[in-house]
Amino acid sequence: MKVYHSILFLLVNAAICFGQAKELTLKDAVMQQYRTYGPDRITSFQWLPNSSSYSFLSKNMQTLYKSNVTEASSANPPLAWMTIAEVNKILSTELTYFSGLQWIDESHCYINDGQKYYYLDLKLKTGKELLRLDDGAENMDFHANSQQMAYTIGNNLYIKKGTNGALAITSSTDKNIVSGQSIARNEFGISGGIFWSHNGKLVAFYQKDESKVHDYPLLNINDTPGSLMSIKYPMAGQASEQAKVGIYNISKNTTVYISPRGDVDDYLTNVCFTPDDNYLLVAEVNRAQNHMHLNLYDANTGNFIRTLFEEQSNTWTEPENPAFFPNELSSNFIWISERDGYNNLYYYDLSGKLIKQLTNNKFVIKNIISASKDGNTIYYSATGENPLNTMAYSYDMKTGKTALVTKEEGTHSIAISTDGKYIYDAFSSGTVPHKALIWTCNGKMAKLLVASSEKLNELQIGKAEIGVLSAKDGSNLHYRMIKPSNFDPNKKYPVLVYVYGGPHAQMVTNSWLYGANLWMFWMAEQGYIVYTLDNRGSAERGVAFESQIHRQLGEVEMQDQLTGVSFLKSLPYVDTNRLAVHGWSFGGFMTTSLMLRQPGTFKVGVAGGPVTDWKYYEIMYGERYMDRPSENEKGYEKASLLNYAGNLKGDLLLIHGTVDDVVLMQHNYALIKKFVDLGIQMDFFPYPMHKHNVIGKDRVHLMEKVLNYIIEKN
Repeated sequence: MKVYHSILFLLVNAAICFGQAKELTLKDAVMQQYRTYGPDRITSFQWLPNSSSYSFLSKNMQTLYKSNVTEASSANPPLAWMTIAEVNKILSTELTYFSGLQWIDESHCYINDGQKYYYLDLKLKTGKELLRLDDGAENMDFHANSQQMAYTIGNNLYIKKGTNGALAITSSTDKNIVSGQSIARNEFGISGGIFWSHNGKLVAFYQKDESKVHDYPLLNINDTPGSLMSIKYPMAGQASEQAKVGIYNISKNTTVYISPRGDVDDYLTNVCFTPDDNYLLVAEVNRAQNHMHLNLYDANTGNFIRTLFEEQSNTWTEPENPAFFPNELSSNFIWISERDGYNNLYYYDLSGKLIKQLTNNKFVIKNIISASKDGNTIYYSATGENPLNTMAYSYDMKTGKTALVTKEEGTHSIAISTDGKYIYDAFSSGTVPHKALIWTCNGKMAKLLVASSEKLNELQIGKAEIGVLSAKDGSNLHYRMIKPSNFDPNKKYPVLVYVYGGPHAQMVTNSWLYGANLWMFWMAEQGYIVYTLDNRGSAERGVAFESQIHRQLGEVEMQDQLTGVSFLKSLPYVDTNRLAVHGWSFGGFMTTSLMLRQPGTFKVGVAGGPVTDWKYYEIMYGERYMDRPSENEKGYEKASLLNYAGNLKGDLLLIHGTVDDVVLMQHNYALIKKFVDLGIQMDFFPYPMHKHNVIGKDRVHLMEKVLNYIIEKN
């Protein structure tokens, strides 16, 4: 009997334990959000050229699958087409996964390991090495049709094809002259510095002269003794880089250069060739960033032809998308502009004539996705009426009608099949972890690929909820709130306000977890409410909402965050004496601003990589929003946190990566010196040899530092 009861006791307890939710650790929250706990997804989906077939990879990217819209389903999955082991056998390589997969047709593709590029015939199971890059190659840009590679080594640009030696496009020995790389510190939508013509006979590239830009020293502690790493960092109001666009003619082995037509430190951006490769379009923005010229140049001579149109603004004008040519047989193009308050589509010809304004939405268009082969249908992404969404729309160039392509609200990413018959749609929302499916272009569902369950259900965590507050100007402010799983409305809870608050970012979105990080749910389980609000100035809301920050960074942003604080204090379950705030970068600026300019509102703050004085920040971003220091002395003085150090109440922890090349450590050092001069104690923690954010395994250490500090001090 004793044995029987013991066994029964163990079985009952095992059943109870089995039914209990698993406790989330902070390490797993930081490192496993998209691995263990991320929703199931389709990895590396691609439509195959000129067909309704598509490929995708296994989660570890070591197995390639191929299917057709009419074949298989989630209940009858497609068979593996080829493994990376088979590829290695064919090519005599040691590739670890399908990297850089690029289709030529239904049976042929390119793959690479970053340095070696290969051609693969999956039908005949043969292949060969196409080219091998030199050591130190970076910024690679492969032109598939001509099988040419453009890349940089150091500050120079090269082209390589086949087994021939590399051809140097530039050969400057002056380290201040940089070719083939991003310029303007990646503002204006710039993400690279190489632009192939469609036929591969020309390659355009950015070149910047940084000889007048100050060298800024960063300390490398990995050397013995330590050594200085010098970077070019143009601070607000100081000398900037000077940009050009080069155009290299491969057959003639000649290069022509396009320089700004205005001042030498104007910005050149949104570079693209016309479909016939005869012309190059370049947007020129003045340094004040309130006047843009879209200019047309002869691609063979570099000669200026005409200005197609201009755009001006009382705040800023910021072109972020190159001209889009919907039809490869026409030079007519679509331009994205927010000249009427929201990003909309405008159709132009090369004479600069506005043929037609295609859309007149009162919401933000994010980007043009693609066009049908005949150019009659344009697909674009936009928020729609709900600014938390990313939806997909189509525009019919013949009828002028717009149609919503995506059916459910959420954050969508779509791809149109090359035969124009189908649309791949992958999305998530606050209630849908992830779903991927295929629609016909007339709106009927053709195939469900994956509908992920919520893997977080196995964890003992709370839920995120969203809501709307009203700003002082009547704008809607969207917030997210995370409560502990055992939330009791009759108890009082401390609050952690997580803030970013800056331009080009939106923290609250209709996506998985409503855009939250998993560590926020861990923090909630420690007995906290975790709260985030997107203030005026943040992204995806249009000019009127976003431009109120001009020349006064921190002002309306703090107003809105304090609106959020007032809302929190109105809730009966909030402990109004235990509010904490944390943010990074612009969020670090906001955190420190709230601690010093609204003293006593928050008991504790943790600011990572904060801007403390905008005169120390870079020209391209800083001058857009604040103008030059000489033009806005009062604005810079009011926003400088060095002027408020004496106001500190509560506990403040400042954190910085020691080789941060975005927000220089000088920001924190200058503020800390003020505290020392005033005899005020605060806390500081550096992350040696980390840049603007702490990544990799050290991020666990960072979040432990941040959250434990808040728990201990709050």
